[in-house]
Amino acid sequence: MKEVKSLFELKNELKDGSNTYLLLVKQGSSLSDCAIEQYRNLSFDGREENLLFADVSVVRDIHPEYGVTTVPAFLTFKGENMTNTYKGCNSTGFFQNIIEGNFISANRLPADSSQKSVTVYTTPSCSWCTRLKSYLNKNGISYSEVNVASDANAAADLVRRTGQQGVPQTDIGGEWIVGFDQKRIDQLLNIK
Repeated sequence: MKEVKSLFELKNELKDGSNTYLLLVKQGSSLSDCAIEQYRNLSFDGREENLLFADVSVVRDIHPEYGVTTVPAFLTFKGENMTNTYKGCNSTGFFQNIIEGNFISANRLPADSSQKSVTVYTTPSCSWCTRLKSYLNKNGISYSEVNVASDANAAADLVRRTGQQGVPQTDIGGEWIVGFDQKRIDQLLNIK
């Protein structure tokens, strides 16, 4: 695992066209420290993977470049192109499965139909939140995650918008889903 200290340094790592993985963290926060520990435990039976990390409290030019507003965030790249972002403290197995390509994408509509924006509102202790995020990851759905347990303003905004306090809540292209309603998620995101 190599630390990058600037956007320039990251771009140099991306130039060879291979798969690159970047964990953005804010060291000292419990979620970020958890993510770092899980990321450090990765093992690939002797083969090398391009595993990078950056601390956003020190490196200030990477996260705005890729639209990252909360950390920890795990970004995947193919060459210079970012391919996906995963939020939160995920298990070593989760990171390993992403890197090894063990997640299967569901059949989706043709490429000319773009994915709606997806924001998932969660708390760290919510088991349904974990199930929802796993479902989205399994189906190759990109999403942003907002932890309302650590962001009082986001929690208040969520109640104002939906009238609900419970999580998970998901905003899919401006339509709200309270709880893990797989049928409705499938309809809105064209998951077959």
